[in-house]
Formats: sequence, C-alpha cells, structure tokens
Amino acid sequence: MIRNVLSIAGSDPSGGAGIQADLKAFAARGVYGMAVLTALTAQNTQGVSGVHLVPPGFVADQIRAVFADVRVDAVKIGMIANAEIADAVADVLRLHPGIPIVLDPVMVAKGGAKLLDPAAVDVLLRRLLPLATLLTPNLPEAAALLHTDVAESRREMGEQAEALRALGSVAVLVKGGHLEGDQSPDVLATEDGLSWFEAARIPTANTHGTGCTLSSALAAELAKGATLPQSVAAAKTYLAGAVTAADTLDVGSGHGPVQHFHELWTTEEGDTK
Repeated sequence: MIRNVLSIAGSDPSGGAGIQADLKAFAARGVYGMAVLTALTAQNTQGVSGVHLVPPGFVADQIRAVFADVRVDAVKIGMIANAEIADAVADVLRLHPGIPIVLDPVMVAKGGAKLLDPAAVDVLLRRLLPLATLLTPNLPEAAALLHTDVAESRREMGEQAEALRALGSVAVLVKGGHLEGDQSPDVLATEDGLSWFEAARIPTANTHGTGCTLSSALAAELAKGATLPQSVAAAKTYLAGAVTAADTLDVGSGHGPVQHFHELWTTEEGDTK
C-alpha cells in the first residue's frame, strides 16, 4: 500500500525548498504527497524578498479538508511563520493522535531571511513540540530554541539534542551540517540515548532546501513503518545522494537546489542528470 504524507509548510516558487521540495522528496521516497500552505514567499536561489502569510483559519481549513477525506500516514511541519498559524496547526493535529509528525523548525532561510516570528517560538515549543515524533533542528535552530550558543563540537551537539528532547519531543535529530571540518554528522536523541549518523561533507554550494528535503524523507520513511533509526539512516543516505548530484542541475546563480530525483533521472551515458 502506498502511504500518504502531508506537508504543512511554505511555498518556494523557485522549487528548491518548502512545499515544492517536500513533494519532490515524497515522490522520490515512494509515498503520495499532499500539501497545506502556510505562506507564500517571493524567493529564488539568491534569497527571500517577500513573504505573504496564509490566514491561520484557512491553514486550519486546509488541514481539516485533507483529514476529512484522506488517510494520513505521516505529517511533516515546516515553515509556520507566526504564533497564530502555529496555534491553528496544533489545534487541528491534536485531534489526530498516533500519526508520526516530523517537526522541522524552519527559522532562517539559506540567504539569511527570518522565516519564524520570535513570538511563534513559544507556541512551537509549548504546543507543537509535544505532538512531534521527531524534531529536526540544525545547529543554529537548536541554539535558538534553547537560547544558548551554537554548538561547535559533537559533545555540545549531543547535549543540545538531549536538552531539546527534555522539552517534550519523543526524539530529536540535531543536524551537524554547520560544524567545521570535512564531516557532517547528525545526532539522534531518543529515550535509548544518543545515536550518531555519519556522512562526509560534500563540496558544493547547491544546498538550497536540504533541511526541507531531509525532514520530508524522514516523514516518508516513518509513514512506511520504519523505526526512527532506520528512517534517519535512509533519509540521510538519500539526502547525501541528492546533494552529491546537485551540481548536475542548472538552477539559478545562488544556492541551487539539491537533485531530488538523482536515483531516477539519468543521461544516455548512465550518469545522474
């Protein structure tokens, strides 16, 4: 049975992040993707120039419409923008317990634009985090949520993952892409302790939408019944392939997108294209 996964997030008209990246990742991981829009953005590979928020009541209406008609096997939450939208999302999702939820706390775009109202952080922690199966912050996001300095070592990453899990999530995956060095480790904190997932850093500027893509791949794997460690391992491997193939795309002049369909698109010579 093909699983159905819902993304609740913002739109990226250039296609590399947000809802567009989520739907591509869902398709690439073999699940049926659905999308509830929280915000429209004017952005490209060079940055975000504008944000238009969807009214909170209409965000809730979109979610209710999906659940009223479609079996939802997992949910990914991305850009929620402000406290009112966060509250609206929480109000509806709490009525559907038992569904895996991946919460990606999208706070700052690759180009530096803030995508989360500071007042929304409290609602995210107080209302959305307790609903989440997995929280997936990068290092700056983890630090912002904990009101502390950005982790600069594996020890600090592990400590922050455990501190975030103590706030209410079942599990936390702190992503180490911002660490210095030639490795990009992630750490998963669960009730069983810490688990590390290793990957070599891939030399490319085309990393637009990596966080959206990873969280969506994680939701897809959870929807298919994989355990948390299995989901993290599969999603991280998939993202590594997408980043490795990113330079085969020719999209924009800034931080280009990853190649979501690297396992499906090939040239006549057999190379990913």
